[in-house]
Amino acid sequence: METIDRYFPDITKDQRMALLKLKALYEEQNAKINVISRKDMESFYLHHVLHSLSITAFVNWNAKCKILDLGTGGGFPAIPLAIYYPEIQFTAIDGTGKKIKVLVEIAEHLGIKNLKAFHLRAEDCREKFHFIVSRAVCSLNQLVQYSKPLLLRDSVTALPNGIIAYKGGDLVEEIREIKKQAYFETYDIYKKFPEAYFQEKKLVYLQLH
Repeated sequence: METIDRYFPDITKDQRMALLKLKALYEEQNAKINVISRKDMESFYLHHVLHSLSITAFVNWNAKCKILDLGTGGGFPAIPLAIYYPEIQFTAIDGTGKKIKVLVEIAEHLGIKNLKAFHLRAEDCREKFHFIVSRAVCSLNQLVQYSKPLLLRDSVTALPNGIIAYKGGDLVEEIREIKKQAYFETYDIYKKFPEAYFQEKKLVYLQLH
């Protein structure tokens, strides 16, 4: 939690308390279903919470935004982002019902009111959103295909509606595949959060043509 305090000294007492409770809640859930690997639990706040929150350094979201976490797994980045942005409505979907159950139980325990979660595949989602976020779910090309029907046309922020993917490693081939379908920008997480874990971590913003 010291890592979060260092980069987010201005969060409210309630936000800090919610984030502080997260690790124990996930450890409890992990005893029932393997949501997060044991190795990752040792670096929970760096690998999951700070990684999820890194997007806040690059976006200018406001209360009018509707955000979808596509393939949320056990709730990342949805839960940390819903805690950080209590005024924004988040929706999280995943094809694995057990993981959505974990997310719902943790959100209810923390009293998070601005997050809805559904056991749902992207193809079956009927709602539309200003931004779609996704953390290492699939290739950028697949993500574009899933997201096309789910994006609203009218923007409510200076940054046009689009996809923001949490990615790592060499992205040359993935970006080559989507160049004709989207304008893209890559954001280097390490520049804003200089932790060794983030040296190869990127956020890729895609505005579809």
